[in-house]
Amino acid sequence: MIHAQQSLTERIPKKILPLIIISQFCCTSLWFAGNGVMDELIRVYNLDPSVLSFLTSSVQFGFIIGTFVFALFTIADRYSPSKVFMISAVLAAIFNLGIVLKGQSLTVLLLLRFSTGFFLAGIYPVGMKIAADYYNTGLGKALGLLVGALVLGTAFPHLLSNITQHLPWETVIYATSLLSLFGGLIILIFVPNGPFRKHSIKIDLTALTKLFKNQDFKGAAYGYFGHMWELYAFWAFTPIMIKTYNGLHPEAHLDIALYSFLIIGMGSLGCIISGWLSGSKGLKPSAYFILLVSAVCCVLSPLSFYVNSSLLFILFMVVWGMFVVADSPLFSTLVANNTASHAKGSALTIVNCIGYAITIVSIQTLGFLQTFINPTYVYVTLAIGPILGLIALRTKGTKA
Repeated sequence: MIHAQQSLTERIPKKILPLIIISQFCCTSLWFAGNGVMDELIRVYNLDPSVLSFLTSSVQFGFIIGTFVFALFTIADRYSPSKVFMISAVLAAIFNLGIVLKGQSLTVLLLLRFSTGFFLAGIYPVGMKIAADYYNTGLGKALGLLVGALVLGTAFPHLLSNITQHLPWETVIYATSLLSLFGGLIILIFVPNGPFRKHSIKIDLTALTKLFKNQDFKGAAYGYFGHMWELYAFWAFTPIMIKTYNGLHPEAHLDIALYSFLIIGMGSLGCIISGWLSGSKGLKPSAYFILLVSAVCCVLSPLSFYVNSSLLFILFMVVWGMFVVADSPLFSTLVANNTASHAKGSALTIVNCIGYAITIVSIQTLGFLQTFINPTYVYVTLAIGPILGLIALRTKGTKA
């Protein structure tokens, strides 16, 4: 059986993984498209600056509801993942495009970002499902590259904002919507169903409860949940952290959009390295080490704001940006490896659902704490997630 699987993997065209990676990058550029033009949205629609956390959380909330619906009805396991990916990419692009229409209220903007997040549920976890259907062996490396594409896609709107600063702000929105359409077409045309796909023909409403009876699955899932407490809050507040540093050191003049892209985008390199590291050190030990370093960065974060060297501050943020997400593909691989083949799509989706629900709590917590606590200290609270994740990895029976 093992030899047969290896033979099947060797016959997979080499172009498949690069195509999935490109598609994932293109489509996930929608995620922080609103954040990339946040100042313009506040100005054009006369919004309060505090809406940052709400606009970010609305995407997360949409993703949560979307992943719950996709998982509950086992959509990625019952239907062609490539078609699900394409349809989701098109609809997400349309709702993303909606925010350029003038004269909208905050409620409509929140609904548009919510809808974009809802259909991102058919992109990110379904993209991982497609990769799992092709790479039964070496999945850690494949997902390392795939999550790296997600990270780069997430950071890309900040770079677009910097590049197009002399163009209308809508340019960022048009560009990300077009990228999403392009990514969906690549998957539909060039990436058919994978050779390891196990088709599920019926809805199993008990599938989710069955998953959490598996101790190995629970260990991987709980570690991922701890990681998620920190990840999106860090990404959402990266521009705020740079702005805070500029306020404390007026001579720094750090370009917020450019350095936000650099800090978040370097996480893609962290994912690629972690994927290769897991091949020699093992998934669980690698995830544990990365989560530990990330927790240390959270604890040390207050000191970074008072360093008089902007170079040292950026270096610290880059290291944090690499480690904050480097364990993501490892946890996703652990989840997939500890799940039956016919339920992998639903398992990856429900774990994403719960994980992103946690991100809303952490993002809103940071936004709330910043109203009455010195903003240089609030990021220590992000260490709560990694610490609980480390405990879960030590106490649960996760298989590497």
